[in-house]
Amino acid sequence: MKLASLARFFESRLKEPMPGKSAHDLMLPTLVNGSNIRFKHEKKPRQGGVLILFYEEEGIVRFPLIERPEYDGIHSGQIALPGGRKEETDSSLIRTALREAEEEIGVDDKEIEVLGGLSPFFVGASNHDILPVIGITQRVPIFRPDPREVKEIITPATIDLLDANKRKKKDMVVRNGHVLSSPYFDLEGKVVWGATAMMLSELSFLLSEFEVS
Repeated sequence: MKLASLARFFESRLKEPMPGKSAHDLMLPTLVNGSNIRFKHEKKPRQGGVLILFYEEEGIVRFPLIERPEYDGIHSGQIALPGGRKEETDSSLIRTALREAEEEIGVDDKEIEVLGGLSPFFVGASNHDILPVIGITQRVPIFRPDPREVKEIITPATIDLLDANKRKKKDMVVRNGHVLSSPYFDLEGKVVWGATAMMLSELSFLLSEFEVS
């Protein structure tokens, strides 16, 4: 897998229909009795964007994920894609993803070429509609994590998303005390589950097409 050929593939593939829900559901957490989790929200979803940023280092295409610090919030301690909530000054969700990634991990958005986006994704736990944005950078990033928002940055190899041995399942205890049966990606020894895993599942569908093509 080379960055240049991957970029050419995404430039074309992201203009076509996405697998969407069929890919997301493969990594969908459920209650241990098999029931789906249901969320009730009185307000309409907020919008946000996250960045999947590919770069090549010593012949390996990688992308950054962040581990969030422990805090009194829904996503405390979880592994996530860099990104966040849309601000009034953001002209688009692509702008949101780039701005948030620069704030959280210090990547220079001027060095990022945006190729498009995956399917919009609704995060029920936090009531957000998220656009996963695909970008590439020709340089190996010098990450500068914001300690208020990032405990650690991990940089898994993109090819790991196609490794069946990296897909696992375990019971997870969440804030409200519910026990979830959750598929997850084991990336760099970290448990990547929930909304992030579901978005990466759609990415893996596209990567499988790339590997076959």
